[in-house]
Amino acid sequence: MAVKYISYLRVSTDRQGKSGLGLEAQRKQVNDFITSCGGILESEFIEIESGKKNDRPELCKAIRQSQLTGYKLIIAKLDRLSRSLHYITSLAESKIDFVVCDLPGCDQFTINLYGALAQREREMISQRTKSALQAAKLRGKTLGNPMNLDEVAAAKGRMLGVAARINKADEFAGKVIPIIVDYQQQGFSLNQIAKELNKKGVLTARGKSGAWTPTAVKNVLTRMA
Repeated sequence: MAVKYISYLRVSTDRQGKSGLGLEAQRKQVNDFITSCGGILESEFIEIESGKKNDRPELCKAIRQSQLTGYKLIIAKLDRLSRSLHYITSLAESKIDFVVCDLPGCDQFTINLYGALAQREREMISQRTKSALQAAKLRGKTLGNPMNLDEVAAAKGRMLGVAARINKADEFAGKVIPIIVDYQQQGFSLNQIAKELNKKGVLTARGKSGAWTPTAVKNVLTRMA
């Protein structure tokens, strides 16, 4: 199956944006890369903003669509994304995969090396803790405090579980609502919006593709309201 991409192009000045100076070169580089690997370009986002600023709406839209669809974010050059190493590495936390055309030998892990190393260290600490607890359990040691295992604690655990699910649903709705509202403003019905979301490959809250229904769209709108 062909890999699908979302491209992000950026120029620093309005003059460059209007003239196409810089944009066409980036677009060609992106298209050549996608063609060479047999991929498909699904969407393109263009920003006219300085690389020093990290608050960029078009980039946020590109990242959001990548999160919702699982498509790869593609950039012609790394400096088109940002000049800030901290900002680049922070993309690892956004759970998206991206590729940079002028660094074909570098994958996301390499680009986010410093952030990935820190994350790996945290994972190793967590794993060592779990291994130590498991070893203690095998030795017959009772883990935790039995006094905590009463009905009050169990009820609290259930409440925390429900709260976690609600937070996850709210987070998902917050990502997809701008797209739904945009279709609403164009006069689309709930049924039409569901069809467009499925057509664009936007995943549902449960991670399913092509499973949007008018009811699911309405639920997102109700939740955000």
